[in-house]
Amino acid sequence: MSLKITDWAVEDRPREKLYRKGTSALSDAELLAILIGSGTRQRSAVDLGRELLSLADNNLNALGKLSISDITKIRGIGNARAITIAAALELEMHIHGDAA
Repeated sequence: MSLKITDWAVEDRPREKLYRKGTSALSDAELLAILIGSGTRQRSAVDLGRELLSLADNNLNALGKLSISDITKIRGIGNARAITIAAALELEMHIHGDAA
């Protein structure tokens, strides 16, 4: 069982780290954790972010191409969280001109 993010040192928590140091200070898993919001009893939101990245071979472009049903295969990520993640990744693709 992993520690809850609220049990982490304040400077290590993804939201606080982003606020204090900016987006470049966070890993992709930490950025996804902010979108995910909270974890499960067994796993932190960062753990869920890591699993999500693993599902896409640690490739954000591939992650953006996953379906909602692919994303919801991860225990702890339901439709609402999957939709939030998909929307954020779609925005990122639009910003970088990678969207079809």
